[in-house]
Amino acid sequence: MFVSRSILAPVAAAVALMPAPVLAQATGDLAAVQRHLQSVTKMTADFSQTDRAGKVLTGTVTLKKPGKIRFQYEKGVPLLIVAEGGALTFIDYSVRQVQRWPIRNSPLGVLLDPDRDITRFARIVPSTDQRLVSVEANDPKHPEYGRITLVFARDSAAPAGLMLQGWVALDGQNNRTTIRLSNQRFGVPVSDSTFRWNDPRRGGRQN
Repeated sequence: MFVSRSILAPVAAAVALMPAPVLAQATGDLAAVQRHLQSVTKMTADFSQTDRAGKVLTGTVTLKKPGKIRFQYEKGVPLLIVAEGGALTFIDYSVRQVQRWPIRNSPLGVLLDPDRDITRFARIVPSTDQRLVSVEANDPKHPEYGRITLVFARDSAAPAGLMLQGWVALDGQNNRTTIRLSNQRFGVPVSDSTFRWNDPRRGGRQN
């Protein structure tokens, strides 16, 4: 399977825990993260992905809310990840395999639902670097869904004053994946056709 049901980033390595978090600051930052996630409806970026074995892959990611995301890997990598229609789909063209599961069961769900209130299931991870904001989200009622840690840099020119730098995702089997983002662009035109994909199984139909 792909890098588990997670897609994350060693960006979290830059986040060091403080012995005593400041509650007021955490509340303010969590509200800012909520505003960022609600305001970003379209985004493209370059990404680098590191799996638990240290293997690094690169590509481009395209986001369109609600519920759509596409991870297009670098040339020569026969993998594709697409979310649309309420499902997250992993396609491995090298073995003609397709796997699907509900977006809500994936750590990526927090990025794809603009109406989701993250303040109910997320917390600020305090950092010694005040330029960074790190947020950990998970559903305590469903630990099998895994958890995701989003890492933002403070940037007055970015939506809600935060620039998403990447994330670290941990699935229910403790498989970890790390995503770093660069060249983030917001509000760019994104066609729904971006999220179509060719089914490698018999018949080769387009979805």
